[in-house]
Amino acid sequence: MSISRRGFLVGLPLMLAGCASTVPQYTNYAALPNEQFPLKAVPAEKIKPELRRQEVAYESAHPAGTVVVDTPARRAYYVLGNGRAIRYGVGVGRAGLALAGSAYVGRKAEWPTWTPTANMQRREARYRKLAGGMPGGPNNPLGARAMYLYRGGSDTHFRIHGTNQPESIGLAMSSGCIRMMNHDVIDLYERVKVGAKVVVIQA
Repeated sequence: MSISRRGFLVGLPLMLAGCASTVPQYTNYAALPNEQFPLKAVPAEKIKPELRRQEVAYESAHPAGTVVVDTPARRAYYVLGNGRAIRYGVGVGRAGLALAGSAYVGRKAEWPTWTPTANMQRREARYRKLAGGMPGGPNNPLGARAMYLYRGGSDTHFRIHGTNQPESIGLAMSSGCIRMMNHDVIDLYERVKVGAKVVVIQA
């Protein structure tokens, strides 16, 4: 069957749209001026392609709404269902300082206060000076958002949080928590509900 020139031109946008849908679409890291502490835009070229937030194919036995942290791969996935997920690059805990297994989001906070754990205060004198807590803000190591991980009604003292050290994403250097770029943690925070299941996979 022949196709007229006019028919081809009319159908071309649909054909191109179909092709475009097969190409990974990286999410914009635009400025967020309405934040309590406004965030500047992050040029995409400053983020390694494999660490950029994007929707990907992801088969999982976990229901939609679950967060899966793949510690060895330095990736976190927000399960969308139907074989899809939002993938994020993350920084993870140093050896021996990491959560493993299942937990749930017990609470969430925007620009949270940070209080070093008792173990951190015992290990390093600099943390003892912050026993009363550090107010939220651009210098706070929890960044723009925090999701607090609980088990059996108790705080595990592990968090999924933002960071003021974006260069640490993709590395294992935190005190056990799961850190994300501020733009990414804001995106995840908006998706995740209190009570959501979090699964942390270790090597």
